[in-house]
Amino acid sequence: MLRVLLGFVLFIIAISVFAQSSNEKDNVSQTLDRFHQAAAKANYDGYFNLFAEQAVFIGTDGSERWTKDAFKAYVKPHFTKKVGWLYKSTQRNISLVKDTNIAFFDELLFNDNYGKCRGTGVLIKLNNEWKILQYNLSIPVPNDLSKQVIGLIQSASES
Repeated sequence: MLRVLLGFVLFIIAISVFAQSSNEKDNVSQTLDRFHQAAAKANYDGYFNLFAEQAVFIGTDGSERWTKDAFKAYVKPHFTKKVGWLYKSTQRNISLVKDTNIAFFDELLFNDNYGKCRGTGVLIKLNNEWKILQYNLSIPVPNDLSKQVIGLIQSASES
């Protein structure tokens, strides 16, 4: 009888841990959804409130590495004119780092101008809220086209 009771208690604990993990992944996913929605609506405060203070945004160009303050300065004129950008997540993977308040993710995105893109990054849970610590936006290049793309990039950087 004791074994059955112990097994039942362990089962309940396992379900509870799984549910908490699943709930945290949902919370991270909702933060990323709000991030993309705020960008689409050119909602400056809503967008940057989702970033941690020490956040970094890495764009598609090799020169684009912005601290939060630098990125705010870049984004402000666009959002002031109500010009935002919509990246719709089509697939998202979220991993939680055990015994920490850290999550990392990768997501495939679709944008009307750029087509298929990829977002990757790290979030940290601060004061019970998930904040973006790093976001990296990239454009995946099919392996069969990589030599051509590299050639184009090298030609552009030489001119």
